[in-house]
Amino acid sequence: MMHDRLKDRLRPERPAPRAALVTGATGGLGEAFARALPATTDLVLTGRDPEKLAALEAEFGSRARIVTADLATEEGVDAVVRAANAAGCDLVINNAGVGAVGRFTEVDFARHRDTLRIDVEALLALTHALMPAMIERAAQSGTRAGLINVSSSTAFVPVPTFATYAAAKALVLSFTEALAAEMDGEPIDILCACPGPVRTDFGARAGYKGAGMPGAMAPDKVARQTLSALGRQTTVMIGPVSSATLAPVALARSMVGQAFMKAGRVIDRVQSRD
Repeated sequence: MMHDRLKDRLRPERPAPRAALVTGATGGLGEAFARALPATTDLVLTGRDPEKLAALEAEFGSRARIVTADLATEEGVDAVVRAANAAGCDLVINNAGVGAVGRFTEVDFARHRDTLRIDVEALLALTHALMPAMIERAAQSGTRAGLINVSSSTAFVPVPTFATYAAAKALVLSFTEALAAEMDGEPIDILCACPGPVRTDFGARAGYKGAGMPGAMAPDKVARQTLSALGRQTTVMIGPVSSATLAPVALARSMVGQAFMKAGRVIDRVQSRD
């Protein structure tokens, strides 16, 4: 926590991104991210619903580039990479996610597979394809790029009847923490967002039968809080329960990642002298 507060004091406020990619933009948190970004930021918005994307295009006008793509497929990922590179995105928000509620063996395996492909594989593929050029552009212009990977408070605990989704989000969390440590010193800010329940139709699409997720937050609030945390910390817990119970765990995890990276650099320096 002290480390994050020190970064807050030393790092100036981030300028508005020039162009941002938002995956899963056709509703919920993704749509909230698109609206929360400054009006001066060009947008690359992607999702699977062409009608909703058309509505976003009408709303945002010429500042939005629309990509209808299924991130469970290589073709979909490739289309998004091309659009983001063409726009020169300096902020990537990997928000797209799906899940399926139910006992593991009673849920069609295709839904488990899509969860892994969209929540994990597509996120890794987009990060791997886009981050090098983002860093290069930031270094050349003297600015900072940004990467936000949306995980979940479920990443910290096993969740029966939501096992695959929680495990996928645990991978996103661990990957992003490690990546942030690896990229320390590079001109890119990396953040893992771990919100509690958000008031979207995600629960209904996942098969949740309740009237609403208990304690669900407004997506615009989650989007604003996430964007505000970029460049100030590497993991942000959003929601009163998550912040109180899991923030210390997130801090400890971040410190372990940084310690591993520092130890590796020391070993490299020693070996280089031999």
